Amino acid sequence: MVAREGILFNGADLVVAADKAGLEYGDMGIYHRLVDGKRNQGPIFSVANMLKPGSFNLGNLDALRTPGVSFFMTLPGPLPALDAWDAMLPTAQRLAELLDGLVLDEERNAVGRQCVAHIRDQLRAWDREHEGQG
Repeated sequence: MVAREGILFNGADLVVAADKAGLEYGDMGIYHRLVDGKRNQGPIFSVANMLKPGSFNLGNLDALRTPGVSFFMTLPGPLPALDAWDAMLPTAQRLAELLDGLVLDEERNAVGRQCVAHIRDQLRAWDREHEGQG
């Protein structure tokens, strides 16, 4: 999720938006969506700063400026891959709405219906291949 051209997200706005979107600051200095009551299972997905080193320094919010954040999930995770995606996409869209940003794919194209359908197909196939494991 990126800021519009010529704009940077600032730390205070990012922290408020992350909280409103249901993200929690945690391990590695980044944000996570966790399974309620099952934090030991690890994150459903995570959100890192686009700028190296990827973390957010909450101790210096006034200086925090970034052109965007990266949403990612590690598979296998605490939920089936498709369920994790179905939690991640609306969170990215909500964060974009709150910060007036844009949700882009890994090739920096707008995430549209065709892209979402393709990703869902890939994750559905991944879930089928890994059913019963873990």
